[in-house]
Amino acid sequence: MTARAPFIDFSSRPPTPEIAKTGPHLANYRRVYQSSERAAGAEKQASESLPGYLAMYEGLGARHVVVKARDLETTFGFRIRNEDVAEFCRQRGPRYIGFAGADPNKGMTALRDLEYAVKELGLRGLNLQCFEHKLRINDPKMYPLYAKCIELGVPVNVHCSVNFSTATSMDYGHPRFLDDVMIHFPELRVCAAPPGWPWVQELVAVAWRHANVWIGLAPVRPKYLAVANSGYEPLLQYGNTILQDRMIFGSSYPLLPVERSIVEIEALPLKESVKRKWLHDNAARLLGLD
Repeated sequence: MTARAPFIDFSSRPPTPEIAKTGPHLANYRRVYQSSERAAGAEKQASESLPGYLAMYEGLGARHVVVKARDLETTFGFRIRNEDVAEFCRQRGPRYIGFAGADPNKGMTALRDLEYAVKELGLRGLNLQCFEHKLRINDPKMYPLYAKCIELGVPVNVHCSVNFSTATSMDYGHPRFLDDVMIHFPELRVCAAPPGWPWVQELVAVAWRHANVWIGLAPVRPKYLAVANSGYEPLLQYGNTILQDRMIFGSSYPLLPVERSIVEIEALPLKESVKRKWLHDNAARLLGLD
């Protein structure tokens, strides 16, 4: 493991029982990502314990790692609690930044949960995996949470791509719905992740139209951005030019190995200044860091 310039991993799941748990509605992800999970190989074996996980990020020189809660109780009876994410981050110091989960189907309860998570627990953003809520990104149930994010001054991470759960529709993550949201909430800071496949061009268009939309790469293997006909090529083209300030690295560990993902970004045909933006600066700006 080689120390490198500081980076921010915008998506990681630590191996603790409270945070690493998953629901049966995601079982098909194991089939889709089985090769990349196997490829984590030695890195995953070394870091699947909590001490190993923490040592991995220490050894790589991570500035920050974002850990996300999820509340899916009304749809899938599943929850990664805000309190557990906040406690994990509190115990491990400033390297770890927590995002809250809130269930838009809970109405006012979701708003209270988000406000408490930010003001009392110290979480720094909101995580909405819309396909798991069985809601489109522009569903009216989402709007009060978007307004609350603006009020609290925190960004929101939204799932904006195909999903591989056969228990819910892939249409929920289409980026055209994010365009509606940004028209109504231009102040909202949004990270759209995964980066739009198979609608990558549409997501690029939304980000081009709206200055407060960032594109999160997690959990796409970076090398595929340079593979012809992968569908990800526009991210490389526009991410090296007009959207260079809006691309954000994330490993979605353990779906992808962290160090290999960073090495693959460093190998992409990007300007050196752009690589630094992708790996650190853009996420720092979205998160409101110095």
